[in-house]
Amino acid sequence: MTARAKHRRLAVCRVLAVCCAAAAALAGCASGSSGPDVLTAPIHVVRTPAGTIAYRELGSGPALLLIAGADVSIDGWPASFVDTLAAHHTVVVFDNAGIGRTTAVSVPASVSVPAMTSQTSALISALGLRRPAVLGWSMGGMIAQDLAITHPAQVSRLILAATAVGTGKAVPLPPFTIVAGLSPAGVVAHLFPKNQAAAASAYLNDGLQYPDPYGVSPATFRNQYLAAEGWMAGQDAAGRLGGIRVPTLVAGGTSDEFMATANVRQLAGSVPGAKLVLFPDAGHAFLFQDAAGFLRDVESFLG
Repeated sequence: MTARAKHRRLAVCRVLAVCCAAAAALAGCASGSSGPDVLTAPIHVVRTPAGTIAYRELGSGPALLLIAGADVSIDGWPASFVDTLAAHHTVVVFDNAGIGRTTAVSVPASVSVPAMTSQTSALISALGLRRPAVLGWSMGGMIAQDLAITHPAQVSRLILAATAVGTGKAVPLPPFTIVAGLSPAGVVAHLFPKNQAAAASAYLNDGLQYPDPYGVSPATFRNQYLAAEGWMAGQDAAGRLGGIRVPTLVAGGTSDEFMATANVRQLAGSVPGAKLVLFPDAGHAFLFQDAAGFLRDVESFLG
């Protein structure tokens, strides 16, 4: 690994693997809780027809699968966020293709939302999750949509956070050249509104709780970003939202600088019967910025 890659790996880890303190304060999770603890949950690797997939599993109750966005590893979910959900659910978090010990898509040009969906479907089958509820954030929300369309028997409910339709009608993402050139602090500046400095600071400072945390390589991030752009441009035929027939919650922040709020509204209006929740003065990381409110909505939706 080159020095530049190592630097980016550590930087990404500091930026994207964190938010426990802010989420704990907002969600009311005590750091000394005796409940589920993702920080001590080991990373397992399962072999599937789509390759090996690294995952953590914790908690008890109905299965809930979390699908991360671009440039986020398995350590990118704030610990208290996962632990709160695991108090009532069997929560599974995993690395998308090409991250950690999860097999990469064999041909870089083939990295796409459908390719990552196939791998996600293989994980559900391999772990015997049957019909989990699925929460997808950003690019993960695109994978979640595609999963519900192409593998409807594997999804019971959908929670789509800060994401967009795959019909070709979405407001595009910022150009990748802009995003790739941001420093860690610059990325955080775009994940949270400028007046949410406390949440942004917590997001930056608390991620190293995970043992041996790691991030996403620049090449994998680029491929993921291109895959998300392709989905939003309507390049994937499975972007037919009318095919989603499960209860769906769509959520987003009104000050999201990565994913236009218009995309979130459009998504909610395109999925039959979807419920829309918008968080005021919240950015792309709204689900961590207002963890207490979002987790209440999630628990109410999941019943």
